[in-house]
Parts: sequence; structure tokens; C-alpha cells
Amino acid sequence: MLLHSIRSPKVVLLAPALWLAATLPASAAEGVEVVAPTVFHIAGFPVTNSMVTTWFFSLVLIALIRWAVGRPKLIPSRGQTVVETLVGELRSLVELIVGPKMVDKVFPLLISFFIFILIMNWSGLLPFAGTFGIVHNENGHLVLTTVFRPADSDLNTTLALAIVSFSAWLYFVLRYAGLGVLLKDLFGNKADKKDVHIALYFALSPVFFLVGFIEVISIMSRPLSLSFRLFGNVFGGESLLDAMYNICPYVLPVPVMMMEMLVGIIQAFVFTLLTTVYIGLICNHEGGDHAHEEHAEGETHGEAAH
Repeated sequence: MLLHSIRSPKVVLLAPALWLAATLPASAAEGVEVVAPTVFHIAGFPVTNSMVTTWFFSLVLIALIRWAVGRPKLIPSRGQTVVETLVGELRSLVELIVGPKMVDKVFPLLISFFIFILIMNWSGLLPFAGTFGIVHNENGHLVLTTVFRPADSDLNTTLALAIVSFSAWLYFVLRYAGLGVLLKDLFGNKADKKDVHIALYFALSPVFFLVGFIEVISIMSRPLSLSFRLFGNVFGGESLLDAMYNICPYVLPVPVMMMEMLVGIIQAFVFTLLTTVYIGLICNHEGGDHAHEEHAEGETHGEAAH
């Protein structure tokens, strides 16, 4: 009854989740908003609830890792052992794709992608996500602006991640493979002179050159595909969870939450894996071949020294 006595649109109230669930059924029935609402402003810059979630869980994640690992030791603690084991397994997978020469260069970015996206995907399953927030009067109706929202259910967040992924791909390719390798990979003749007749080889050159323009379009569309894939899965899961809660609270949402935990892992892995594959497609054969040659030369010099 206290909430319904509010008249001024300037008045706001921080409310616990269970109380809001009981007093604001109409607000909950509206479903998940596509556009992340603004919670407050900093120097005139709007801060949305997805941004608050990103900042909050980033700080929590940094604090937890620092607490678990502590000061790295030669004989690791249990927390350090767990972290090193998980990181080591992911590093081995990345090395298979990008090659041994590139793995140390790209792995910090890739592991950051995976952990960040996974935590952001799972953040919507916490009890206070989507319920705890600010209540204000808007045109005679009480409206709840939630403080926490899964960051990946906001297209702005997923698009920012995709832009970072694309920029990193461009940097690594140009820095460690070179512009010539990139152009050759896009527009060069993919046929092997040893396997095809020389006349057919030259006849295929204009075909592969034209296919290169299709490949350029495919590359330019990667930020859109990465961002919309992640956004669609997370936002769809949040909408389904909200619908199940409105139908039968505390019962139907349980299997949906279990499914969303699995989807969160899969989507974090898919985003990271696709970024890894994009980099490895061009950098792996170049870096991998050079690394193999350097290793072979080292063995040859070693045998000669003996």
C-alpha cells in the first residue's frame, strides 16, 4: 500500500525482490525490455542497468581470482591449482587452433572473452537480477527500473564484444601474418600446382579472385553475426524465464534456469571459439610452419653440435 501512495515522479524507492514481486505484478508481466533502461547519469552520461551489471561483476570476478590465487607460489595452493588447471586446459585447446607460435599472444584475450561472457550470461540467474531496483511513478503507474540485468541481453554489450573481437583479429593478422598473407588468403589461388594442370591452375585464378570479394563480405559481417547470436540466445533465455515465472513462479523457472546455465557455457565457448578460429585460419599455417621450421633447424644444429 505504501508504494501505491507515491504520487511524485521524482520519488524513488529501493525495494527488495520478494516485496516487489508481491506488490508489482503488472510490472513483472511486461516482460524483458529490449532496450536496457537508464539507472542513473554520470556527468550527463546515461548508465544503463546492463552497464551496472558489467562493472559490478567485473570487480567481483577480479576480487575472487585475486583471493583464490593470492600471491602465485612455486608450490601452488588449492585455489591457484584450480585456476591454473582450468586455464591450462583452455590454453591447450587454443593452441590446437592458432598454433604454438600464436597461443601466448592471443590466449589472454581469448580467456578474458570466455570468462567475461560466461559470468555475464549467468548473472541473470541470480535472485536479485531483474527484480531489485528503483521504483518510480510514471504517468500514474509504478514502474520498476531494475539495477541488474544480464549484460549480454543488451545488444550494445554484445556488439561491443564483437567489435573488440574483430579489431583483435585484424591486429593479430596484420601484426603476425602481414597484409600480403591476408590478401593472398583472400584473393590468391587456393589450388596446388602439383595437383592440377598448369592451364587449369591459371584458369582458376580469376575464380578465386572473385570469391575473395565474397570472403571480404563474410568477414565484414562477423561483428553482426557474433553480436546477434550472443544477444539472441541470452535475451531469448531471459524472456523465456520471465514468461515461465509469470505462469507458475518457483516451479517452471527451475528447469529453464538449468537450461540457461548450459546455454551460458555454450554461448561463451562458441564466441571464444569463433574468435580463435578466425585468428587461426590465417595466422596458424604461417606461424605454425615457421615455428616448425625453427624447431627443425634447432634440432639440426643440436645434432651437428653433438
